[in-house]
Amino acid sequence: MNKAEFVNLVQECGNYKTKKEAETAIKAFTEAVTEALAKKEKVSLVGFGNFHAVFQKGKSGKVPGTDKTYTTEDKYVPKFQAGKILKSRTKEG
Repeated sequence: MNKAEFVNLVQECGNYKTKKEAETAIKAFTEAVTEALAKKEKVSLVGFGNFHAVFQKGKSGKVPGTDKTYTTEDKYVPKFQAGKILKSRTKEG
């Protein structure tokens, strides 16, 4: 599903009058979650799931086929953990 199809689905499910309103709602949600994760806060939506930032240690490795090595830096990465209701609805299909 691409963004345009998702906007149409949100418009139908949320009873928005226009696609613009649905797109504004999606944008507000994504910006709010992004802002919370940037502050290392957890966002819990009961039944849907949890968004949180997880610390990932840097790694070192070797590029296949060459003698070059690389090292990545320590960083925070976003993580999503699906909730019980979302898992059961997805399983049902």
